[in-house]
Amino acid sequence: MMTWAVALFWILLALAAGQAVMAIRFVQTLRRARCRNATSCVSCSDATSCISTGSCPKTAVILCLRGADPFLPACLEGILHQDYPRYDLHIVVDSRDDPAWKIVEQVLAQHNAANVQVRPLTARRDTCSLKCSSLVQAISELDASYEVIALLDADTIAHRAWLSELVAPLADDRVGAATGNRWYMPPSASWGSLVRWVWNAAAVVQMYWCRIPWGGTLAVKMSAVRGGDLLSRWSRAFCEDTMLYGALRRLGCRVAFVPSLMMVNREDCTLAGFCRWMRRQLLTVRLYHPAWPLVVGHGLIVSAAQWIGIASLVTAVGMRDGYAAGWLIAGMGLYWGTMAALLAAMEISMETQDIASLQAVRGKSAARPRAFSIARAGVAMLLTQAIYPLVLLWAMALREVTWRGVRYRIDGPENIRLVEESEPCVGRPGSGEATSGSKQTAGSL
Repeated sequence: MMTWAVALFWILLALAAGQAVMAIRFVQTLRRARCRNATSCVSCSDATSCISTGSCPKTAVILCLRGADPFLPACLEGILHQDYPRYDLHIVVDSRDDPAWKIVEQVLAQHNAANVQVRPLTARRDTCSLKCSSLVQAISELDASYEVIALLDADTIAHRAWLSELVAPLADDRVGAATGNRWYMPPSASWGSLVRWVWNAAAVVQMYWCRIPWGGTLAVKMSAVRGGDLLSRWSRAFCEDTMLYGALRRLGCRVAFVPSLMMVNREDCTLAGFCRWMRRQLLTVRLYHPAWPLVVGHGLIVSAAQWIGIASLVTAVGMRDGYAAGWLIAGMGLYWGTMAALLAAMEISMETQDIASLQAVRGKSAARPRAFSIARAGVAMLLTQAIYPLVLLWAMALREVTWRGVRYRIDGPENIRLVEESEPCVGRPGSGEATSGSKQTAGSL
């Protein structure tokens, strides 16, 4: 028993050290970006623009909608007030009867924006998700003058420099796409919101290292769209973003991460809604990203180490083997202490970064979004560890998924079938269906 306990101690220590290295590097990336932003201007309208060519490529911002996301009005307000000089907003709504259509009309009626087009989805394909259908329709209607497309989700509240910051890395010929990511700051301490906050913190680090793009804040060069035959690929796909890594790599390009575009989300969700949301996230990686074996291996190894450690500790206590129990308690304590410290470091980095997206979501008079206790957050970490491997196994075997009232059959990365479609639900905080921040979030197709 003693030999096994010592071995498990070193396994847990190695797992903690590996995750610490990855998370610390991510936090350092955020902090370096904060220092650069404090001494530079990213606005295309400024002479010190970070776009080295000295000009801003004409950009089409595309927003695909199905259902009324609770943050949709704020999303529209943000994207209509960008400081980027050459962009048009193209909105594709599931239908004129969709609840999002009325919200779009109401917001646009308050603005005299000449750079906005609103269309219903007319080319409804049954070989891909409805979001991909909308994206293909929107891009197909663009003329040749557009050099970049920028995508956002209905829960993304864009600050004024959002588009300028997003497009800037594309000045590098080696970059085919640029992306941000999401960070959850739920206004309440519901278990669903806390578990999503914990899980997403780890997922953000994995996405950074694996170069997994996020469709909630994503810009792609039109040359990459054409060269990678992305319209054809999207017309047979479940999601639009995760596949970009492989497509761009074949073109000799890469995905650039923009640290300043960690977009803050303040939405609540239920625990059941979180599990459905996480399942879709894992499904898209399984279908389209070469890092899927690493994601599976890491998730199962970490979970197995935890459960084996607990079982071994119970056995050691039952056998009254104090030395073995001590090694096991030390290993598990080091692991969980490290995980708690890393989560706290990431949270502090986000809150002290003073990023523009946080100000846009929070507003000048909004209160700080952290009201839950350390004990409750600790329980959420344990609950996350218990739920994650189950959902991971669920995603590995998933063949059908229902998303925003639409049921899809998944037989392969390019073998997607729309099986059944019902009326889209109206998004509302905590409903599960309104759980946002996914690669295709609620309120977005």
